[in-house]
Amino acid sequence: MGARLATLRRHLRLSYAQKIYLLATLPLIVAAAAIAVLVANQSRALAEREIAGLEAQLIAAKKEELRNYISLARTAYTSIYGNALPDDEHAKTEVAQILAAMIYGQDGYFFVYDYDGTNLVAPRQTWLITRNWAGLGDPEGTPVVDELIRIARQGGGYHTYIWPKPSTGEEAQMISYVVGLQDWRWAVGTGVFLDDVLGSVAAARAETEARVQRTFRWIAAIALGAVLFVFASGLGFTIRERRLADAKLKMLTQRIIDTQEEERGRVARELHDSISQILVGVRYTLELARRRFGLGDPRAGESLTTGIERLNGAIGEVRRISRDLRPGVLDDLGLGPALQSLVEEFGRRTGIETEFETVVFRNRLDQDAKIALYRIAQEALTNIEKHAGATRVRLMARGNKNGAILRIEDNGRGLAATRADQGDGGLGLRNMAERIEQLDGSFRIMSSGSGTVIEAQVPLTHMLPPAGQSAKTGTNA
Repeated sequence: MGARLATLRRHLRLSYAQKIYLLATLPLIVAAAAIAVLVANQSRALAEREIAGLEAQLIAAKKEELRNYISLARTAYTSIYGNALPDDEHAKTEVAQILAAMIYGQDGYFFVYDYDGTNLVAPRQTWLITRNWAGLGDPEGTPVVDELIRIARQGGGYHTYIWPKPSTGEEAQMISYVVGLQDWRWAVGTGVFLDDVLGSVAAARAETEARVQRTFRWIAAIALGAVLFVFASGLGFTIRERRLADAKLKMLTQRIIDTQEEERGRVARELHDSISQILVGVRYTLELARRRFGLGDPRAGESLTTGIERLNGAIGEVRRISRDLRPGVLDDLGLGPALQSLVEEFGRRTGIETEFETVVFRNRLDQDAKIALYRIAQEALTNIEKHAGATRVRLMARGNKNGAILRIEDNGRGLAATRADQGDGGLGLRNMAERIEQLDGSFRIMSSGSGTVIEAQVPLTHMLPPAGQSAKTGTNA
């Protein structure tokens, strides 16, 4: 189980490029989602206000329509009702007949209830007539007849409830307007069904939801396009950077090979030009000494002494080449003595006036920094010897608050003339810069016709604690 979890975690672990893509796309997706939700909520709220206003207008129009119908009915029966007594049954019958004849539209009619709840007029729903409907309510529990009678007793008003449509028998929402004939204790009213109003409202809501969905789709499409653009851009950048990295790696590999071949060639030349020639001279001297010993020549001892001297010279050359490849003093005594030895030997060999200055480091340098600074000094002195034409060289190494700094100054012809001599030289300078770059340090070259200054600095991260604060032992850098 643990192995499976570890395998799953490895599969789910994101690469650096995937983290960059996620970091770039996640805020975009979150922002698009937030915008979509905000736009949807705002659109729905605005649409609801508009729909509510539309519904109120349509219902107001319906109410006005009902008032007009009641006004027409009053006009038809006012002369009869106004001249009749409360118990005039003939007048009541005549008014009932007038109201029963006043039908309109597909479902419109006038109804009459007495204050006891008995239906007197319902031309489109005759099954209601002569029956007492006191206490009748609609399917939602809203009182119908009692509420209509109550409103009529108060003079008149509107009431909304669920009622079956005469044409289809289906229940629908209805709004009625009722007035009271107080002398006869009648509630006279008419109503209209709100199907068209509710249909208009439902259509408006559906249109609003459709607009919101379209907005969502547009935002999603834009967000997807942006994500794809980011992905494509990142993929393009990745491919481009990978190609550049491959090219740089290829160049670096070739540079390493060239450097190795150059170093091998230098060592081969050193061995051929110095060690080989010295050893050949030693061999001839020893053969001469052997022949002289065989002949009893007293000069045999002189030849043997010369051979020994030449052999000592060969040993010295081997030590010099070994020191150039890897100076033992750097490991044994530290950077300061190694640089001093390098500068002194450079002065003796070239005859160039040299000056070395160092300050005891507060902390010691680690091994990588020591080697890098030593190789930079070695490469710089080699360039000065071969190309600069300088008569004076000053080398300074010290520590500061930012780390350790190495500074090499000469009074030669400057870098432009040096590069002209080297052709496309620059390899040594690139090697110096790359050594410091590997240590996260800084490398500067300042050159003019009167000389060149090379400055290399390694950061504090390559300074080891003092011997009293660390278990590591050794000498000062």
